[in-house]
This record gives sequence, C-alpha cells and structure tokens, in this order.
Amino acid sequence: MHCYHHPHPAVTTDIAVFSIFENQLNILLIQRANEPFKHHWALPGGFVDMDEDLNEGAARELHEETKLSHLYLEQLYTFGAPQRDPRERVITVAYYALAASSDVSHAQAGSDAVKTTWFPVSSLPTLAFDHKNIIDAALERIISKIRYSTIALQLLPQQFTLHELQNLYEIILNENLDKRNFRKRILALDCIVENGEQRRDGQHRPAKLYVAKNPDKIDFIKLI
Repeated sequence: MHCYHHPHPAVTTDIAVFSIFENQLNILLIQRANEPFKHHWALPGGFVDMDEDLNEGAARELHEETKLSHLYLEQLYTFGAPQRDPRERVITVAYYALAASSDVSHAQAGSDAVKTTWFPVSSLPTLAFDHKNIIDAALERIISKIRYSTIALQLLPQQFTLHELQNLYEIILNENLDKRNFRKRILALDCIVENGEQRRDGQHRPAKLYVAKNPDKIDFIKLI
C-alpha cells in the first residue's frame, strides 16, 4: 500500500429528505447530539467509511440517523468550501431523497441525533454547517426535475387520486395548473393506471384511485 504525504480531506454525505403532507413541502432535519453545532438542526449525514461506496454511505447514514430506508435517493452536488466544517477539511457529497406521506411517521432519531422533526421548507430553523445551501440546491433540482420527469410519483402514497397528484405538482412548483391539460398530459404518459377502486372526500363524488405503473422507474418526459 502506497503512503501519500499530501494531506487528505475527509468526505461526508448529507441527505435532504423531502415529503409532502399537510398541503406543503417539508424537509426532515435532525437535532445534533454532538459538537460541532451541538443541539443545532442539520441534515442527516456523516462520514463515509474507507471501504464504502458513496451511495451506500448516504443510505447507511440516512438509516442510522432517521431509521428511514428504501427511499428514492439521488446524488445532488459536492460542497467543499475550505471552512465549511470547523473540525477539519471536509468535503460533502450531498444527496436528496423523496419520502411518500406514508413514510413520514417512520422517521425517528438514531445515532448522533437527539430527535428528528419535519419542517416546512418555507419555515426553516437556523441550520448547522452550510446545510441551508444544500437545501436550496436540492429544492432547485426538484423543481427543475419535476417538469421533465415522473419523479413526483415518488412522493405519493401507493394509491392516489388525480387531484392529489396535481396538488403535489402545484405545491412544488408554487403555481396553479389547468386541470384538464394536466390530466390529459399525465394520462398520456402511461405512467399511472387505475386500480379499480374509488375514494370519496367530503361531499364530492367518489374519485378514481391510481397507482404508479412502474413505481421504481423514473421516466424522463416533458410534462409541465
């Protein structure tokens, strides 16, 4: 094994986990148990093991600190400002993850976390490190990607109505969409299918329920 004398930075992964519930986009934060930034809110994450793939490290840290697993997880960007971590020179590979509303209650604090809490992205607390920059970058990616892919389906429960799907798009994009055009486009993509069931909300007539045709596949399309 070669011995290199050039200093080596440490590498971490940080994960921005988003979900939609209570009619708003939310992000999962942990309250740190240790210094630096003890008791501050932060994204779940941690140091990558020497024999560990980056994606494996991100999934492991997410599960260790929040108990969440099997979420849609995508590499976002690398953040490497020299002074971003007061401990040492640390480069972080940031990820974002999408959790269906049915997964929200499963989040709970694990190692290095005092507790986990979902916060509306419009009302974030003061964050540790440069995690506000990571969240901003993740939001920009999601808003962009939702327009040209079926990634939004990852945020939905197993079965859903067309109204719920459109509402999800409107929350993320922060704009109203024409009901007829939206439904025509989404059905033409052949990415969702009726499951033969209906659900009644309030006094409205029952609405058809749909499921994702290929729930683990992200199709790249022009939707919005």
